[in-house]
Amino acid sequence: MSARRTLLGLAVVAGLAGCGTLPPPVPGLARPSAVAKATHAPTAPPPSPSPSATPTPSPTGSALTAAQARQAMREWLSAYNKTLKKAKWWRKNSTLDALFVEGALHEGVLERNFEELKSEPGHRPISVQGTPVIYLPRPENQPENNEWFMAKATYKDVKGHVRAHLLAFLRTDGQPFRLAVATPVHWGQRVPKPKLDADGYITDIDDDMARAVTLEYQNFWNNEKKEGASGYRLAKDSFSREAFPRVYKGLYVAFRGRGSVFGFRTADGGSLFLFAMLNDPKSVNQVLSEALFVPKGSRTIQELGANWFS
Repeated sequence: MSARRTLLGLAVVAGLAGCGTLPPPVPGLARPSAVAKATHAPTAPPPSPSPSATPTPSPTGSALTAAQARQAMREWLSAYNKTLKKAKWWRKNSTLDALFVEGALHEGVLERNFEELKSEPGHRPISVQGTPVIYLPRPENQPENNEWFMAKATYKDVKGHVRAHLLAFLRTDGQPFRLAVATPVHWGQRVPKPKLDADGYITDIDDDMARAVTLEYQNFWNNEKKEGASGYRLAKDSFSREAFPRVYKGLYVAFRGRGSVFGFRTADGGSLFLFAMLNDPKSVNQVLSEALFVPKGSRTIQELGANWFS
């Protein structure tokens, strides 16, 4: 585990075709986590702890709780659904910046492409079914001046099919949470249960594995002919293996960056990763969001979900 943690590293570094802005690059791995403090402060109640977990209340109330994360998600959904009712909302940068960050800023680019093609808007209101599952890191593992959480929620995709989705939300400097990345879960796949610590918080993923897994996917989609060079390989039944030949025949531009890598260790000893890749930080017209899983002791990357935007 790296001693130094940064919010963004191997990430996009400029505005997305005039569609909002991204933070400047920071050396190191793109991870939404921070240096663990030498002295751990008391923590607030965590997300959906296991029956054996015994949360430690926070005397200051400063740590993000699962209830606060759910409320933040509800507020984001409300703002998102209201925004969709506004005419050509994708043309106003301040509107996009209020809702999206990192790879999710492609949402505006997508709608601008639809407009230029004289197509109907591609976004639909989101109505979550049931209670979202919140995945919350320990407070001391949050980035300095930033906080993030992941969620699994069930709602209709853009084609009207009800399915599970994985999302990651990020906030900086006390601002409201914004969507950083989201993808539907592939049919037939399930999201593994997280490995929870004694307080019920998710367990952090390994930096080296996160770097290798994301690099392998980027090399694959960029047709680098370096399969396995990272030490990992895509599963033979990966949806990306099926989709790549069809996509590559079209107007395709290699991915040049990616946003923060979110994720957690799973209860069965594996690791889950959620991130987005962008083709060009100055002129984004292709974005690929990925939810990946590496079983314990395996070098095979299983694809839990993916979302291609072009």
